Amino acid sequence: MSIDWNAELSEQLDFHWNEHFRPRLDTLTDDEYFWEPVEDCWSIRPQDDGRLMIDWAYPEPSPPPVTTIAWRLAHIIVGVFAMRNASHFDGPSVDYQTFPYAGSAAEALKQLDDAYARWRDGVRSLTAEGLERPCGEAEGPYSEYPLVTLVLHINREAIHHGAEILLLRDLYRARPAADRV
Repeated sequence: MSIDWNAELSEQLDFHWNEHFRPRLDTLTDDEYFWEPVEDCWSIRPQDDGRLMIDWAYPEPSPPPVTTIAWRLAHIIVGVFAMRNASHFDGPSVDYQTFPYAGSAAEALKQLDDAYARWRDGVRSLTAEGLERPCGEAEGPYSEYPLVTLVLHINREAIHHGAEILLLRDLYRARPAADRV
C-alpha cells in the first residue's frame, strides 16, 4: 500500500482547523481579543508612534508570561505561518518587529485566514521530493531536516496554540459576573 504523505499532512491540520479551531473563533469580540486574565500578560500594545507591537523578550522569561488571545493569534499568524510562508511558499517577507498587528479581532481573523490559506495551499502543493528536501537555513535548527519535519512541527504548533486560544475563550465566557463590566 502506498501512502500519500502530502495528503495525510494536509488533512491532519485542515481537519482540526475546520472542525474544531476556526469555527469557534467566528464570534470572537475585541474585548475577548485583548482580555488580560491575569496581571502582567503579554499582548499586543500601541507604541508611541501608534503602531501595535507584540510583547516579547529574549531570552523568554521563565516561567513565560500568560498571553492574551491577541498575542497568541499574532504568534500563529507571524511566527507559525507567515514566516514559513515567506521561506517556502513565496509569501511576503515578515518579522515580529515590522508586522502590522491587528487592532481588532476581525482584522486578526482575516490575517489568520490569509496566513493559514497560504500555508495550507503551499503544503498541498508539495511533492514527495518537496517534502524530502532540506528546510534550508531560514529554519535554524531545522535547516538540515527534511521539510516534512517542519510541516509536522507547524501542525503541532497550530494545534497547540489554537487549543490555548480556545481555552482562553472558555475562561473569558466563564469569568465571574463581577468581572463582566
